[in-house]
Amino acid sequence: MAAGSLLTLLDDIATMLDDVALMTKVAAKKTASVLGDDLALNAEQVSGVKAARELPVVWAVAKGSFKNKLVLVPVALIISALIPWLIMPLLMIGGAYLCLEGFEKLVHKFFNHHAEEQAEKQKIAKAVMDPNIDLVALEKQKIKGAIRTDFVLSAEIIVITLGTVKDAAFSSQVMVVSAIAIVVTIGVYGLVAGIVKLDDGGLALIKSTSKSSWGNFKRWFGHGLLWFAPVLMKTLTIVGTAAMFLVGGSIVLHGIPYAHPILHHVDEVVLAVPMIGNALSAITPLFINAFAGIIIGAIVLAIISIPNPFNSKKA
Repeated sequence: MAAGSLLTLLDDIATMLDDVALMTKVAAKKTASVLGDDLALNAEQVSGVKAARELPVVWAVAKGSFKNKLVLVPVALIISALIPWLIMPLLMIGGAYLCLEGFEKLVHKFFNHHAEEQAEKQKIAKAVMDPNIDLVALEKQKIKGAIRTDFVLSAEIIVITLGTVKDAAFSSQVMVVSAIAIVVTIGVYGLVAGIVKLDDGGLALIKSTSKSSWGNFKRWFGHGLLWFAPVLMKTLTIVGTAAMFLVGGSIVLHGIPYAHPILHHVDEVVLAVPMIGNALSAITPLFINAFAGIIIGAIVLAIISIPNPFNSKKA
């Protein structure tokens, strides 16, 4: 009897863990957009730090990220247990914030003067090279900024994850959200560490003085790394921005009443198109979500840009 109960318990645990693994995989897919932007943002935050200090700075931000999640995960689980109806509004707020961030990136890209961006980069480079500049203070400033950014992105990741498993048992929610928090932190900052050291690795390979085929290969590969590092950063930024609109728009649309039947009707109409109906049906939701994300981002930016009359009166 005891053996049978033990086997039943083990079977239940195995089933639950299998469900948790599946939900974690789904949640990871849904949070991929935030991760892409998280990678790009954190790698950019470390730029301007001397090469020897890049990894210590990444490690400091990673520790801050773990502390962020130690606060965010319990708060999210308490909300799920006590006021689960709040999950969808929080998801929509997170989705709208993603759209806002994406739209701000577009505005910065197409409307900000290129000279201002170059001046800022030169200012950072000059600060790093100037022996009179307090590099410890510069590092602390960058670390604080990166941890603040991480807090917002971590909150988005956890809320999206919680929305994915909101109908699961509370024990499964705890495991999935905790697993995502740990895996995301290790994965993001491990990759950030690798990204920021790509150019150093390329320089080290280029310095090889060997005349052998292996030496020629190392120098060739080093040049390739130096070319690839900035391309990777730019690609992460572009993909992250696009994914912000896709995921943010999808989340907000999902929370709007009657939006789902309309989208379903659009899908039926597209499927009826001869020969290319299936292909159009696959990409139409992406275009709708992206378009909705851009519109939502523009609306939110317009709202927060409205001058506060109370502040103007005080002034």
